[in-house]
Amino acid sequence: MSSRRNFEDVGIGDDLSPLMKGPLTTAHLMRWSAAVENWHKIHYDLPFAQQHDELPGLLINGSLKQQFIAEYLKAWAGSAGWVWKIGFQFRAMNLVGERLALWGKVVNTRRAEAFGLVDLELGIRDETQKESTPGTAVIALPYRDGEPVPYPFVAPAEPASV
Repeated sequence: MSSRRNFEDVGIGDDLSPLMKGPLTTAHLMRWSAAVENWHKIHYDLPFAQQHDELPGLLINGSLKQQFIAEYLKAWAGSAGWVWKIGFQFRAMNLVGERLALWGKVVNTRRAEAFGLVDLELGIRDETQKESTPGTAVIALPYRDGEPVPYPFVAPAEPASV
């Protein structure tokens, strides 16, 4: 089965399948901190996080949540699509032990000459449905009978609304 998603198969109001992460452990955060050389103790030293910074627990790294978003969008765009723009805000803390759900919804579609553009709302919610990382994205998808979105990606000038 192909992982190709075509522009014509996407409609305004479509929900993306959620991506579940977690529960995240201290080991996950320590490994991520080592990989990105982020040695702030709020990600792996519980006594420091609680006593020094007065946090409720160890914080999941913002850069790890950022990576989850990129992974989620690339998987949805498929092998022939392109993640063009991502924007998000960190609005709430996520802590070790939480399960996170990444979600997305199609809010607009636009046609460009060689491919279509899909505007998404997205975010990360915890098990209580608290939204911690709201955002938006623009994904370029090929037309059903068209070529994959070209690499390197060149942004269209002014795509018209559909």
